[in-house]
Amino acid sequence: MMFSTNVGNLDRTIRIVLGALLVLGALLGYGLWMWIGVIPLITGLMKTCPIYSLLGMSTCPRKQG
Repeated sequence: MMFSTNVGNLDRTIRIVLGALLVLGALLGYGLWMWIGVIPLITGLMKTCPIYSLLGMSTCPRKQG
């Protein structure tokens, strides 16, 4: 996998719901700009965010080993 998992469960849920709603809005004709919802939808489904990787961020809980 190119990027490691850096999107936690709450962050992931918000991304998927928001992304799906925006894409649905685009499909219903509310505006072409709503296709931007594809980005949070994909990052939520893949559990990784390239911007988080660039900034060294993560919303995943740390694994304790």
